Amino acid sequence: MKEYEWLSNGPEETSSFAQRLADSLEASDVILLEGDLGAGKTTFTKGVALGLGIRRNVSSPTFTIIKEYQGRIPLYHMDVYRLQNASEDLGFDEYFEGDGVTIIEWAHLIEDQLPEEYLAISIFRIDDTQRKFVLKPVGHRYEILCEEIFS
Repeated sequence: MKEYEWLSNGPEETSSFAQRLADSLEASDVILLEGDLGAGKTTFTKGVALGLGIRRNVSSPTFTIIKEYQGRIPLYHMDVYRLQNASEDLGFDEYFEGDGVTIIEWAHLIEDQLPEEYLAISIFRIDDTQRKFVLKPVGHRYEILCEEIFS
């Protein structure tokens, strides 16, 4: 599987990159976000939201698990950190196969419930402002998506 790397020099660059990605997103796309606290997961998600035409303030859904936003296509923002010991099926597939884009923070905690295809993005903190993004497309749709963004 091919990986793609991108370096951000600050929140504005992260937002611009996420907005560019959002231009190519379609209903049923799933993005997994991994990174330490403060790495930029929510900043990235806010950029995707802007790219989807969402004007509402986007915040981490830490205590609600899922927040929904309406734009060009809906955005389903999930933070599954608090589900690390949950084993029951919570119906995530309805979102994954639905009419919007799903972004999941801490997705490794629900690995057995993830769809077969997705775009995994790991964010690594270099220093106070710099972040390294590593994108791993899983499935043909996401390989094409990454080729579009990085060409």
